[in-house]
Amino acid sequence: MKAKRQSKILELIASHTITTQEELQSLLETAGYSATQATISRDIKELRLIKTLSPSGSYYYALAPVQEREAIPVSLNSVFLESVRHVDFAGNLVVVKCFTGMANAVCATIDTGTWGGLVGTIAGDDTIFLLMRTELQAEEFAQYLRELTEKAKPES
Repeated sequence: MKAKRQSKILELIASHTITTQEELQSLLETAGYSATQATISRDIKELRLIKTLSPSGSYYYALAPVQEREAIPVSLNSVFLESVRHVDFAGNLVVVKCFTGMANAVCATIDTGTWGGLVGTIAGDDTIFLLMRTELQAEEFAQYLRELTEKAKPES
């Protein structure tokens, strides 16, 4: 539920100018997601949302600028780690398979990071294609993503 809620938050901030947590909470409830203010506050922190100044002078929630982000901003509880099923590469393409409906949220997480050689991304419902400049960069990035997801898997 957390991953879906955080995915919805990313969608909402992309399509609305949200100025308060209460406004975000209201939009989430309208979309069918019930969450307390404390939960929304934690989601904002985990998604690394910031308040930025609009041309009209009001502050609204947005993704942090690229220079302030890590290669992939993830924590062990992030939407990324809860949603990725498999990572592979072929040539200079990296393919990330996700649980149904989660590819856009995972792709947004990847897009917010900084990784040398990443040219662009395309997300469907459960698959993401990442275009890298070289085959070596694709192999290295796929390995990096695999290592992130392996660390998050519970030991059997």
